[in-house]
Amino acid sequence: MTIAIVLGIVVVALVLFSIDTIPIEVSSLVVVCLLALTGVLTPSQAFEGFSNDTVIFIFTLLAMTQGLASTGVVQLVGQRLAFFARFGHQTFVLAMMVAVAAFSSIISNTVTTAAFLPVAIGAAQRAKVPKSKVLLPLAYASMLGGTIFLYGTSTNLVVSAALQRMEMPGIGVAELAPVGFPLAVIGILVVVLLAPLLLPAREGQGAMEDWTLRDYITEAMLPPDSRYVGKELADITEGLGLRVIGIIRDGQTLPAVPTYRLHGDERLIIEGNREDILRVKDLRGIEIRPDVKLSDVELSDRDTILIEASVPQGSTLVGRSLKETLFLERYGLVALALHRAPAIQRVTKLQLLGRIFGERSLSLLPLSVGDVLLLRGPREKVPELARGTNLVVLGGREYQPPRYGKALLAVVLFLGALGAGTLELVPLAVAGLTGMLAMIATGCVDARIAFRVDWRVVLLIGSMMALGLAMEESGAGRFIGNAVAGLGAYGGPRMVLALLMVLTIMLSAPMSNQAAALVVLPVALNAAQQLGVDPRAFAMGVTLAASCSFITPLEPSCVLVYGPGHYRFTDFFRLGTPLTAMLVAALVVAVPWVWPFQSKGPEAPARGTPVSTVAPVGAAGP
Repeated sequence: MTIAIVLGIVVVALVLFSIDTIPIEVSSLVVVCLLALTGVLTPSQAFEGFSNDTVIFIFTLLAMTQGLASTGVVQLVGQRLAFFARFGHQTFVLAMMVAVAAFSSIISNTVTTAAFLPVAIGAAQRAKVPKSKVLLPLAYASMLGGTIFLYGTSTNLVVSAALQRMEMPGIGVAELAPVGFPLAVIGILVVVLLAPLLLPAREGQGAMEDWTLRDYITEAMLPPDSRYVGKELADITEGLGLRVIGIIRDGQTLPAVPTYRLHGDERLIIEGNREDILRVKDLRGIEIRPDVKLSDVELSDRDTILIEASVPQGSTLVGRSLKETLFLERYGLVALALHRAPAIQRVTKLQLLGRIFGERSLSLLPLSVGDVLLLRGPREKVPELARGTNLVVLGGREYQPPRYGKALLAVVLFLGALGAGTLELVPLAVAGLTGMLAMIATGCVDARIAFRVDWRVVLLIGSMMALGLAMEESGAGRFIGNAVAGLGAYGGPRMVLALLMVLTIMLSAPMSNQAAALVVLPVALNAAQQLGVDPRAFAMGVTLAASCSFITPLEPSCVLVYGPGHYRFTDFFRLGTPLTAMLVAALVVAVPWVWPFQSKGPEAPARGTPVSTVAPVGAAGP
């Protein structure tokens, strides 16, 4: 009876997860509630997943990636990735997936996804590629990279520990590479070819987007001592991904030729979205001309906010310039850039370049109805601005310039915490918490920014661990596994291996990859004993299959991109189904080739220990 209840809850979970109108974190908590109400788990068992060491570790890692972003590490990588965008959308996605898979082969795939998420979003915006076409390939690349080395994903570590508890050799550091590397190559190529066809070009709407993407115009100056003096313009336009539409030198307009050698005291007319403008502002050696420097007391990083404000009908600013209205003195905010309607924006660019009506400066251009200003200034000035009738505040966010001087320290702390946790020098949760607090204490990231993580990830992982524990405690997972293994026995070891891998992938949908692998592992070892073959092939097949579940967004890496990419449940099924099918076919061929099915006789593969002995699923984190 308990098995039937658990399987019913699994069906309910899958239905809830497939309904787009219900937030995925709400569906996760419904599953926990059902497990407790039906008595399948006690309340303490149902909620213990939220206090699991690995869940805490993932939370702290997400917080530490905020430190990597705050110190400019991810921005620098994103600038290099954006370079490939000029060769086309697929080239950009290929370069990104290769880079992500390389990092994910030695670092947790969830951590890699979290670290590259802001990189991919920024690079996609600069490349004019919809985020929905980029972020799902990012998550899939991190999962594929995790199949190469032992430390690539916690699933490998969990299975290795389970094998050692059964007195079998654990998984070697590079043991999975002969199959994992070609598997990652095949997966990346499949995604690069199919993603443009199967993924929608979807952007957020309404409250889902923090800000609407707009192209702004601003002016930048090269000081005489700028590090860009004497370098080619390509170092800025291609190396940094900025759009320079013209150069003003001694009152003369020069074309933005990539091979042009830059001089001091030149004015650059730059067009780009808000991220481009902020990147210009934070670069050393380039100064935004409208950005009049305020005193440190008046404008500290902690109290600074960045907002967009529109000029409405009837505003006294219409027909007057920023300089004429004494905008800074009147509002206490600096206008960094200007966005206008496309037709007016084209005329404005010609004015700034001196091609019509003589050369004009941004601060001297008369404002029009509908103009949007990118403003920066003290937080306390915004309410006063919002109460007035001259500008309509569209949105805002805290602004903190990248702390480039702390970049190396942030990387050291991040890798140190990761290494200490994976090498078991200290418990995972302690390593992550220490690293996060060290980043805050050393000024790599502000505490408020560090804790601005996606809590849906924590809720989903904790809930799925409760469902995995229910599958183990009730025997539902082993009941299904034994039935499938019995059917596959008629087709020989290769068919049994294929069915076990498919079963692992199916079970990884309602539970974590690690829980699915632990449920199927004892079944696989028992099947190997019954068939009289080496159990290593079955164990490795289950391990690799657990990282090949691309059909649902329940894997933590997929959860991370679910919201920012504005995906639906069906998007994962559309691209993940053919990808999963191709990888399973490759595994059925490759696994027995690397770990042959040579006969081991009828004896149990575990020396002196029953193969059914395995740690409770609830003890394994995602």
